[in-house]
Amino acid sequence: MIERVLPFDIKRIFYIYGVDNSVRGKHRHRCTTQAAICIVGSCCIFTKTSDGSESFALDSPDKCLILLPEDWHSMDQFSNNAILMVLASHYFDPGDYIFEPYE
Repeated sequence: MIERVLPFDIKRIFYIYGVDNSVRGKHRHRCTTQAAICIVGSCCIFTKTSDGSESFALDSPDKCLILLPEDWHSMDQFSNNAILMVLASHYFDPGDYIFEPYE
């Protein structure tokens, strides 16, 4: 029951699937916190903040990565069958996105 352990109330759920060799994401948020779970297959999520960067392999549905608003993130290395489920703390708002990465 993930809704009981997330640090936010779920306002939006979306799925990323059918990804080719492209890189997805490449942004951070002003307000939104997200939880990413690769429910089928695998992918890699790269995060960067003003304090540094880190990569995470999501290769099992029992792994959940919390992305804070300040986490500039990108997603790649999707397996052919990958389905990444993302739970978000806010409804979609184009004004919430910041596309410029940290230096």
